[in-house]
Amino acid sequence: MVEAVLIDLFSLTANLQSNIQGLLHNTLEAIEKCSSIHAPFVYVMCCQRQGSERKGEQESLLPALRGFRSLKRRLEVVCAQTTAAALYTVKQRLDEKDLSIIKIILPTLRKDLMKVYIDHLFTAVYQFEFEDLQVAPDSESLQISEHRHEGQMLPSQDMALIQSEIQMYLESLPSLKGELTILRSSLIPDDIFLHGFTTRTGGISYIPTLSSCNLFSSSKRRDPQIVVKENLRRLANAAGFNPEAFHRVKVDHANAVCIMGKTEPNDYDGIVTDQKGVTLAAPGADCIPVLFADPVRRACGAAHSGWKGTLLGVSMATVNAMVSEYGCNMKDILVVLGPSVGPCCYRLPHESAKEFHRIDPKCVRLFDSANPYIDIRRATRILLERGGILPENIQDDSITDQNQNITFCTACHPDKFYSHFRDGTNFGTQIGFISIKD
Repeated sequence: MVEAVLIDLFSLTANLQSNIQGLLHNTLEAIEKCSSIHAPFVYVMCCQRQGSERKGEQESLLPALRGFRSLKRRLEVVCAQTTAAALYTVKQRLDEKDLSIIKIILPTLRKDLMKVYIDHLFTAVYQFEFEDLQVAPDSESLQISEHRHEGQMLPSQDMALIQSEIQMYLESLPSLKGELTILRSSLIPDDIFLHGFTTRTGGISYIPTLSSCNLFSSSKRRDPQIVVKENLRRLANAAGFNPEAFHRVKVDHANAVCIMGKTEPNDYDGIVTDQKGVTLAAPGADCIPVLFADPVRRACGAAHSGWKGTLLGVSMATVNAMVSEYGCNMKDILVVLGPSVGPCCYRLPHESAKEFHRIDPKCVRLFDSANPYIDIRRATRILLERGGILPENIQDDSITDQNQNITFCTACHPDKFYSHFRDGTNFGTQIGFISIKD
């Protein structure tokens, strides 16, 4: 069942107001007749001309909006100077109400154009269907002036212009939830490496569980890739790295490691390099983003370590890759564990807890319960030390000076961090990142 209807009047010229009003009235009438039981939310998208006020634009359509009582509280006119701005505003309204099934009524020749905007601004969470805006035969002047037939591919330059329009609009948006904040470790020498762990502030993602500096997009979440790209651009500006030389692990919750410059695996949870100016990153929204730095051989790495990856030894696999590829000495490698779910909050079924108990009984609390508490950080430290990393070269939540602590519990700090454990399926993601300075 359609949950929302978007009527796209954006391309229709303002000097034909009477025709537009009639067109809108007929379209709303058809929606109302088809929606006697369940009235959908209706958004009318129109162009705000340069120098005009939004209120004036909306008032010009009021005669066509009167009389639709069943739609009255569910009807909104959205005016903006660009399609990107108007459609993004509509998306915000849809997300506020958790709506996903949308019908778009629009002029035929706008359909392929609209699909490009949708591909950039929406994810697979949303379902769209399209219906032609019924323009009366005697209203030929309402047709869009385009030299392209429906179904033809948009020229690549048009697609590039659409992407540029969206990016410019997103860049103009204010940061949400405060300034962008980066946590840094005193263990990693900042004269050689650029590194940090992000928090959730300072981006443009507006959905509560994703707000605001979400740095991962997937088909199951409502934050599109282009918004994540803008958040990353802002992070890169603040941190001082090149977003075009940014490489994030392809999470598989296992222990494969990618060596920069060699054939890239399909999936991997660790990544290493000795190239300057290349930024490596690992995501985390409870799982541990782990950073590795060797100031002697000038090599670095990043790993994503959830409970499965921890048991599979992803951190030591990343260390071993640095040793074998770059000749690193185990005793020179520094390891920092970033914000992640702590033993105060994280629970696993008893069968999984047994594996951590085998590493060290202290990794498990309330072992005899159905869902014991697990300390994946302690398990990571123990496996690293057993592998040859010096205890003093590992920074985690066992640090004595709490002013130096950056391994916060993500579940305990909703104001600072995202948490899958706490927020459910539509969760945001922070990252740990590192690069070798030029």
